[in-house]
Amino acid sequence: MQAVPEDASWKTVFIVLFWVQAASFILARFLERSWPCNMTEVITWIGSLWLAAMLYFMLSILVIDIARLTNHFLHFFPAAFYTDYAKTKVIVLYAVMVLVFLISLGGFINARFPRIRKLDLTIHKKVTGDPDLKIVMVSDIHLGTLIAKRRADFLTEKINSLNPDIILLAGDVVDEDIKPVIRRNLGENLKNLKSKFGVYAIPGNHEYIGGAAVAIKYLREHGITVLQDTSVLVDHRFYIAGRDDRDRERFTGQKRKSIQEVLKDVDHNYPIIMMDHQPFHFEDVVAAGVDLQLSGHTHHGQLWPLNYITLAMYEVSWGYKMKGNTQFYVSSGFGSWGPPVRTGNRPEIVEIMLHFR
Repeated sequence: MQAVPEDASWKTVFIVLFWVQAASFILARFLERSWPCNMTEVITWIGSLWLAAMLYFMLSILVIDIARLTNHFLHFFPAAFYTDYAKTKVIVLYAVMVLVFLISLGGFINARFPRIRKLDLTIHKKVTGDPDLKIVMVSDIHLGTLIAKRRADFLTEKINSLNPDIILLAGDVVDEDIKPVIRRNLGENLKNLKSKFGVYAIPGNHEYIGGAAVAIKYLREHGITVLQDTSVLVDHRFYIAGRDDRDRERFTGQKRKSIQEVLKDVDHNYPIIMMDHQPFHFEDVVAAGVDLQLSGHTHHGQLWPLNYITLAMYEVSWGYKMKGNTQFYVSSGFGSWGPPVRTGNRPEIVEIMLHFR
């Protein structure tokens, strides 16, 4: 605001547009639930893109203020900087706007092209039958207004092209409110996922934000086996265990089961693969005798430099770790929350070639 000249004819328009954009994301979240329509989608896109731009505008202001403070003591700005200070401020404004636009555009393009992340892992347990298993794991799809039909088609095509034995969806399949998913019939994409042993999912925090009961019912109606603090023996070879999300208690007042309760009836002679959306307390997973845990949630910060926050919060913000006899993989996710922009990392679909030896 300070960079806009007081006598500029476009100052009023600038201020109005600024506040409309600033309020658009919050407004869109309310409208998605009460009045889902094309206009709401437009407002959601404006508000979501503004979140990314706002972060980089704030960082730009911080850099500029640090430079000004440093100049106060070291006087390194050229004299021309102060010759026409009003003009200099406008030039800086335009430069920052162009820079933020280019960063946001690059992040938007990056978010639309996930990579296939390939892992080759071994669990040292013998099984009867085929000693290899191809898992395709995806977390944080966030189906809804921003991750809609085109992205869902892309995801379905990519997963099916990998010929998985089993598909695991590690939480946040739905982006909060289920209405945009129903409106676009995105459940059909889930029904079109193909694998030998089916599709298994767990709830994430976003299913609970939007109403987990309705979202889970919708997923099950479209061919997804949703595990909530349960485990299942697949092909008489390995277990898939799924923990309910840790935010269940925050939204419903009901605690999720402990790992020991989830694995109470599990035979530990078989390989145990567990999904837990939020990657906390690895030591408990190791103590419970889980062989492989798959998680998401972090988005690895999604927008640089927020990845430094997730690196501080989580033992693994993104990637693979071996701890004790348990292997962990935390995915950066397929979709995005808020801005459809990624500047800190690339989205991914994870292909795991798992060997039982």
